[in-house]
Amino acid sequence: MQLWIGNKNYSSWSLRPWLLMTHTGIAFDEVKLRLGFAADSEFKRRIQAVLPAGRVPVLVDGDLSVWDTLAIAEYLAEMFPDKQLWPPDRRARANARSMCAEMHSGFAALRSNCPMNIEASLPAVGERLLRDDAGVVADLARINAMWTQALAASGGPFLFGAFSVADAYFAPVCARIRTYALPVPPEVAAYVDRIFALPAVRRWVDEAMAEHDWLAEDEPYRSRP
Repeated sequence: MQLWIGNKNYSSWSLRPWLLMTHTGIAFDEVKLRLGFAADSEFKRRIQAVLPAGRVPVLVDGDLSVWDTLAIAEYLAEMFPDKQLWPPDRRARANARSMCAEMHSGFAALRSNCPMNIEASLPAVGERLLRDDAGVVADLARINAMWTQALAASGGPFLFGAFSVADAYFAPVCARIRTYALPVPPEVAAYVDRIFALPAVRRWVDEAMAEHDWLAEDEPYRSRP
């Protein structure tokens, strides 16, 4: 299989299936493309060869292309049931899917105002947003409540005990919490630390830091160096 992704510094959607597959030992070939938003960009030309929608991530398995992070997660869970990518308990599995779906369709203020930017440190931006943007405040409060409840119910170390799709799905939020120094309760901060301690996440971060690739569209708060 191939997993087509974008820049590791910026592409939060790409991080999800990459982390899920890397951490659980599902073999794949990585195809990384430099993100480009113009219709005639090399990124669009190459990605449209496997997906007309022209977006990453895409999982390519033979002549099948699977896009959208939830669809990729479900496909992998069916392909590799021994990996137990979702919690084995039915009720926990339903909660994990609900949380992923909520992340998939919600948290617009957090995602738009705090784009993933692993190499950046923007605590002043985070402080301003929490002062001036009610949407970001509400999104962060929901994240804190949801994660605290899940960790208390499971006993950790991850949201549903063992690492699952939910942890891969929320890893980009952990990155945002760090970049923008967003305030979280101690149990959530410890969970973020555990996510960043995973070898797969450390590898992603190291490779993101090594890119040194400036994409103005993903840099609303910094000037070109």
